Amino acid sequence: MLTSSPSRRAVLAGAAAVAAVAGAPVLAGRARAAGASGYRWRNVVIGGTGFITGVLFHPRVRGLAYARTDIGGAYRWDGRRESWVPLLDHIGWDDWNLLGVEAMAVDPARPDRLYLACGTYAQTWADNGAVLRSDDRGATWRRTDLTVRLGANEDGRGTGERLLVDPRDSDTLWLGTRHDGLLKSTDRGAGWAPAGGFPATPSATGQGVTFLVAAGRTVYAGWGDGGDANLFRTSDGVTWEAVPGQPSGTAARVPIRAAYDRHARELYVTYADAPGPNGQSDGSVHKLRTAGDEWTEVTPAKPDAGSADTFGYGGLAVDARRPGTVVVSTNNRWAAVDTLYRSTDGGRSWRSLKETAVLDVSETPYLKWGEDEPKFGWWIQALALDPYDSHHLVYGTGATLYGTRDLRHWAPRVRGLEETSVTQLVSPPTGRAHLISGARDIGVMYHERLTSSPARGMATNPVSGSATGLAQAARRPAYVVRAGWGENGNGAASHDGGRTWRPFASQPGIAEDAPGPIAVNADGSVLLWSFAHWDGTTYPAHRSADDGATWSEVPSFPKGAVPVADPADPALFYAYDTATGTLFASTDGGRSFAARASGLPAGDSQFKVVAAPGRTGDLWLSAKGNGLHRSTDGGRSFTAVESCRASYTLGFGRAAAGAAYPAIYQVGSTGAITAVYRSDDEARTWVRINDDDHQWGWTGETVTGDPRVYGRVYLATNGRGIQYGEPA
Repeated sequence: MLTSSPSRRAVLAGAAAVAAVAGAPVLAGRARAAGASGYRWRNVVIGGTGFITGVLFHPRVRGLAYARTDIGGAYRWDGRRESWVPLLDHIGWDDWNLLGVEAMAVDPARPDRLYLACGTYAQTWADNGAVLRSDDRGATWRRTDLTVRLGANEDGRGTGERLLVDPRDSDTLWLGTRHDGLLKSTDRGAGWAPAGGFPATPSATGQGVTFLVAAGRTVYAGWGDGGDANLFRTSDGVTWEAVPGQPSGTAARVPIRAAYDRHARELYVTYADAPGPNGQSDGSVHKLRTAGDEWTEVTPAKPDAGSADTFGYGGLAVDARRPGTVVVSTNNRWAAVDTLYRSTDGGRSWRSLKETAVLDVSETPYLKWGEDEPKFGWWIQALALDPYDSHHLVYGTGATLYGTRDLRHWAPRVRGLEETSVTQLVSPPTGRAHLISGARDIGVMYHERLTSSPARGMATNPVSGSATGLAQAARRPAYVVRAGWGENGNGAASHDGGRTWRPFASQPGIAEDAPGPIAVNADGSVLLWSFAHWDGTTYPAHRSADDGATWSEVPSFPKGAVPVADPADPALFYAYDTATGTLFASTDGGRSFAARASGLPAGDSQFKVVAAPGRTGDLWLSAKGNGLHRSTDGGRSFTAVESCRASYTLGFGRAAAGAAYPAIYQVGSTGAITAVYRSDDEARTWVRINDDDHQWGWTGETVTGDPRVYGRVYLATNGRGIQYGEPA
């Protein structure tokens, strides 16, 4: 089961700026089979792997649906191909914060119009959010920058849609923010200003508006910052009031989602004691008869405060075809596992759908998490019911989107939707797999085929969560090691190239709380494991010369550094001390380290050293804005590579025909644009191999080429999975 990894976890902080102003540059967003670079880009298929925070069916167009994610953009459903089409891959390096989608809205009267409120973090270090608007279902976009921050990857990201087209006027839009109240646009999202008359006062650390929903011509707004009321409405778009008689108490502290049954004229609202997706232990479901402001509690099951079975309520959907038919989800129910409850009589009685569910995860086997059967779900806050098919129901989890056509048989509906946050890539020189990957939340995957989810699922024995290290012995490629958060130890080894794994017989004590990157020397005889906690605390590295049976501390290794093995000489290891800008080397198999070159770029833990394959002492240092540097003498001296203005990550692949040196791939800049580049001549010249339609936000984690296929490159993204490119 997934939890929020530190690198993706929102850290709630202070207030954002006020008001919102317009600006509307045109953004291309149309996907092409091959970009202007001459490369064709596709996802390495895993399937989902991230938190799907919202699904929205268009109320007037059969088969038209959209999905939003916390860090991986938005998607449109292609019914003909039965797959999701990514809509925000054009988001570039500088705008990475916009890949988190806080909310989405459609215009019921004009099906081609789509609106997205984008902004991943509301922290002071993050950029402001933006509203993207499209007249062609997300093929192209116009953008309005806001002067407030949004929080698509913060607590409360699974609440309802905070963006709404006004039911009385298609040119008017409403946007609920976390820390800056309610905003309004009267020109289809081109310009925004605070909505006058909205009575709630924002909190610097609160949730603000949790949803906006239309009930006929009335707009309702959920409010998550406490106070005397948490549900407001306007019937004229000017005057707002607290809804009379609304529920109160711990179980109704935060309104999570709302849905309107237009036949019965009833508004359903799910509540919890916290915004979620974590931290909820109580909740309830209520409905409001809008004609007379009559409230009725219709909670399917009460959390048991005296036991481990505690939970809130999250997802909510009403049947557009059948009055009184409604579905809700529990959330954060770890003891008894979350479920969906369905009622056909307006909430008077309910049936849990989990007990009769038949889950088929054959298309994405990792969803078994090393067990015999998959779980029904967790973090269920996205829930949607097809307005044209009463039995077509979908719900999102922390890793996938399940769907059914008969309320009994369920399967993932995530073709084309890849949200993995990837940290490790290894492309073996031999064997059945062309790629082994490590990611946050889902651990290590062994890809025998790039076009289907790994048949073996995630690496088991032990089941692994977020991966922190992955390494292959250069001269013994059958030997692979990994590190990360596991159920039975945080490190493991494979003797068959990554197909099967077994945990290390022992691990250093610090590995339990702070597993970090791991390296293996060229012949697989020595392991070197570094340790760092996600809060920045570093610890001494440890060495093993017996396949992880015993470990010894290496005091001279720079704490927190990434160990790098020389790919040709088993006695050599390297480590770059990013705090001081010093390259350290070991000539005795990692027993001791001594400083070599110093005075190099310092101060950033993301600086990376990579060793060129098949060569001794050929090191490349990616130092972000400080450029690219190379050493050919084992780190005794480095020379700046003049062709690069900036280098964020670098890797190698098969050499071009007639070339003596491997192809080099990097995410960096040779001028003004940060992009993906390839060099076939030892970094003297570069060619950009991605294009403006294929940028995927921030891509600075890791990149590697395929040692067996010239031109093929694997690129890690933070929310759009593993992209792989090949010459078209």
